[in-house]
Amino acid sequence: MTTAPPEAQRRLLEVQALDTRLDQIAHRRANVPALARLIELDSQLADLETALVTSRTAANDLRRAVAKAESDVEQVRTRATRDQTRLDSGSGTPKDLQALQSELASLGRRQAELEEVELEVMERLEAHESVLNELTTAHDALVAQRDEVVAERDAAFAELDADADLVSAQRAEKAAPLDEKLLALYEKMRGRLGGVAVAALRHGRSEGSGLMVPGTELARIKALPPEEIVFCEDSGRILVRGEDAF
Repeated sequence: MTTAPPEAQRRLLEVQALDTRLDQIAHRRANVPALARLIELDSQLADLETALVTSRTAANDLRRAVAKAESDVEQVRTRATRDQTRLDSGSGTPKDLQALQSELASLGRRQAELEEVELEVMERLEAHESVLNELTTAHDALVAQRDEVVAERDAAFAELDADADLVSAQRAEKAAPLDEKLLALYEKMRGRLGGVAVAALRHGRSEGSGLMVPGTELARIKALPPEEIVFCEDSGRILVRGEDAF
């Protein structure tokens, strides 16, 4: 299609202005400051969650170690109590009673060793649980901070989406009367030319390239019928001629 009514060309320029606004809104939406902060927070959360998994695993291992140490101590204590009861009863031969005394001494040493192990493991668990609590607190604070940033992002999105809806409605209204072939040409050129397919020719300057149109080319354009579609030699964009074109 090489021709279009001047009014249609001017309307197409208005459609281009609205599409440019939509592109700007989309760019702003993709670059909402909260998005970069969310990426940073998500990275920090991922590191914290990894540390939490490691810390929880270690804490569980230590709890099992404490439980085993307590069980070992209890077993020795139970056996010592049983032996002491037998010894106190005085039943048995002197040899048996001597053996019980020897075993009680051995059990006492064993109990002391096991209680030392138990205390060491409990101290390690206490220290580790302190670290785990700090990690959990930091994680919870980061989650709360992320929730706030998500709310900021969503508020920004809502505002931009409302703007986009308004501009889209205006764009649809402007584009409705245009010929389908003209719109198809426009959309094809927009895709090829970075989103800008139509520009104005004002005072001999192409707003498609930002350059002055050479005199001979300007004279040629001026001589063309108003419905003839003109293309900028430098940018390849459609040039729309208005009252201030020349």
